[in-house]
Amino acid sequence: MALHLSLLLLLLIFDRLSAGKVGYVSVQTGGSITFPCSYDQYYIKHVKYWCQELGWDVCSYLVRTDHPKSSGKTSISDDINKRIFTVTMTYLTLWDYGNYRCVVEINGGTDIMIQWFYLSVTPGTPELYVEQQEVTGVEGGSVTVCCYYSNSGDMKWCRMGGDCVSGNSGTLNGTSVTLMRTSDANNRTVTVTMSGLKMENTDWYWCRVGELEMPVHITVSQQTATQRTSKMTSTTQDPTPQQPSASPTAEPVQTDNTSQGAEGNMEEVHQRSIDVKVLLISLGMLVGVTAGILVTWKMWRRHKDNKAKDQTTNNSVDPFPEADDDVTYSTVIPQHKTQLKGQTKSAEPDDNVVYSSLALQVTTQSYYPLLLPVGLAQWFEA
Repeated sequence: MALHLSLLLLLLIFDRLSAGKVGYVSVQTGGSITFPCSYDQYYIKHVKYWCQELGWDVCSYLVRTDHPKSSGKTSISDDINKRIFTVTMTYLTLWDYGNYRCVVEINGGTDIMIQWFYLSVTPGTPELYVEQQEVTGVEGGSVTVCCYYSNSGDMKWCRMGGDCVSGNSGTLNGTSVTLMRTSDANNRTVTVTMSGLKMENTDWYWCRVGELEMPVHITVSQQTATQRTSKMTSTTQDPTPQQPSASPTAEPVQTDNTSQGAEGNMEEVHQRSIDVKVLLISLGMLVGVTAGILVTWKMWRRHKDNKAKDQTTNNSVDPFPEADDDVTYSTVIPQHKTQLKGQTKSAEPDDNVVYSSLALQVTTQSYYPLLLPVGLAQWFEA
């Protein structure tokens, strides 16, 4: 009997050890965590479930793939193409700590535990954590993951179910991996960079320090046409080895105010509108002043022309003036000597001289007699 109990105990221990390495995960209260569980292709059509261990061989179901895939703050999903099912727990509290299992249900047989996790929930900073568990990149590009830790132990970057990279650099499935360690007064950081990404690099990875580990999922997508064009343009504009390259710390040149933010753009638009208004007002005043000068000059020229015309009219003499009350007319009247005897006494008697009387006639028909020689009088008569 004792032999049978010992064999049973050995079988249980062997089953526990063969189920996979225990993963120790630390999460802060109120946070969330996603656990990946990888299974064999023979179990694609089997039911998978997530349970919390309550005793040596007692596990309480939390979520199953054949039931509603979420229960409270725990959800489950199964990717049969990648042969990975994932469990996400949110809004963690101190009471959520403990052992959890990833299990494949075997109809008519013993269920298979494929992964075992110990979850530690702490109100302070976890001993090992990452900023985000989901990281995306493009084919041919690179991704960077920062692992913050305060515990001690060897640092490794591992692909789930695959190889690991330790030290400063290495390769995973043909992709270059570098690990850079930094530290400060608060914590230490390992920056993991994967370069030259391929589509097959899409998978779950583990950031491990000592016994602690944190799962990180990396998704690699194909480059879009815009990304390919941008990359080609960037490659074309890269400086040649003979040309001095720009400093990596130099600030980028801002164009079209796209890096200044919405507030800076509004400020500049407002300033430009003010400048345009000032310019328009200045142009309007200039046009008004110019128009006033032109009108004043034109009026002065017209006045000057009128004045010159009046002077020309007053100074000109018409050889044939029209009838006017101010014009004086004359009439030459021939008279004989005997007719002038009674009109003048100053004339000397001469029988051979013929005198004439010239009468000036104005519009009032008054006559002023003048004495003209006969010959001159006859000339006037002619």
